[in-house]
Amino acid sequence: MTVSAQDPKQLPLLRNLQFSPIKDNEEQYMVLWDPTGLSQDKLVLPLNYFFIIQHFDGEHSLEEIGALYLKRFGEFFLPDRMTRLISDLDAKLFLEGEKVEAARRDAQAAYRQAPLRQAAYAGKSYEADRVKLLAQLEGFFTSKEGPDFKPSENSGKKIKALVAPHYEPKQAGPVYAWAYKELKEAEAPDLFIVLGTSHAGLKNAFAVTDKDFETPLGVVPADRQILDLFRKKGGEPFFEEDVSHKNEHAIEFQLPFLQHALDQKPFTIVPILCSFPPSCLFDQALKHLGDHATDFIRMLKEVLEETGRSACVVASAELAHIGMRYGDPAPPTDFSFHKCMQTDLEMLKHVEELNAEAFAQFIQKEGDSRRISGFAAIYTLLKLIQAEKGQVLRYDRGITDQYNSTVTYASMAFF
Repeated sequence: MTVSAQDPKQLPLLRNLQFSPIKDNEEQYMVLWDPTGLSQDKLVLPLNYFFIIQHFDGEHSLEEIGALYLKRFGEFFLPDRMTRLISDLDAKLFLEGEKVEAARRDAQAAYRQAPLRQAAYAGKSYEADRVKLLAQLEGFFTSKEGPDFKPSENSGKKIKALVAPHYEPKQAGPVYAWAYKELKEAEAPDLFIVLGTSHAGLKNAFAVTDKDFETPLGVVPADRQILDLFRKKGGEPFFEEDVSHKNEHAIEFQLPFLQHALDQKPFTIVPILCSFPPSCLFDQALKHLGDHATDFIRMLKEVLEETGRSACVVASAELAHIGMRYGDPAPPTDFSFHKCMQTDLEMLKHVEELNAEAFAQFIQKEGDSRRISGFAAIYTLLKLIQAEKGQVLRYDRGITDQYNSTVTYASMAFF
């Protein structure tokens, strides 16, 4: 009898979860959670259990996993323990299967029926109260890490694009401010294509939504003209994963900064989540993803040309992810971070030069060993815009756990 990979009790298949190491006294554990928000649960596992679930790939049978465990730890992982583990993961919606498929259908139906995309992180990552949020945003601009008060050398020019972090605004707000100061002082359009990094991954490389977005500063409307024409041109498949917008923070974090920088001036957005690796542009086995990306970018460029609308493209993107949280065997050292910083800045030279292919080749050449999560958003930005130059304005990093796992990010502007 052939066993389906969708049967979690025979060939368990772990969903695309995020995990992070944590330490309790001298004991180390892994905490798992679902970046899509389909499951609200977290699960803390000892390292031997984490070893087990790393083989929940839909291809290893329970017998094979048990044999690997015996070889690794020198003891049997008893069948009743395995059964309890699988049942717990299945109940938490951490395993692919019928239960998760039903939950996905319900979540998508609820998202599509909602009048707008609600602010998911107000009160958590930034202030939920309008007055307090405006004060918080102002504070990012005036802090010692924020942009200086000298007028931008590009003041009054037409701005073509921005790259900004999507790290927690409470920590990285001043770095966002470097990008949005350029927008404040530039000649800005009333249309923004906001490209967010999808942390949960996407089957179709892109996910578009036609929902308006709520923030504590008001509702940001989606641009119906652009979105309707994009659908007519064949873009309908890129709306299939629209529910991925519900809990993804990358676009949401940009919107209060946009509203603040534009100071009550009305504007619309085209909200797009992106997820594809540079390898899909080079590896025949991933060519379908590369083709999706090429088709999407072509259609969106045609829509912009036909409408005659000028747009500013915003890529909400981070750079390197190094350390144990991201799969490295040991925490980063000062030396490894400085080496990473130098490599980041070398990589961003290609972005400044508007060379999307060289940017992709740079990451592909190092095997994406530093996990450049913002690749898809930044690559798409470079393929969409026509600009004379780009500039790195500020570079920084955030520490994400007690093992000094590190995320790097930068603010950039294009004119």
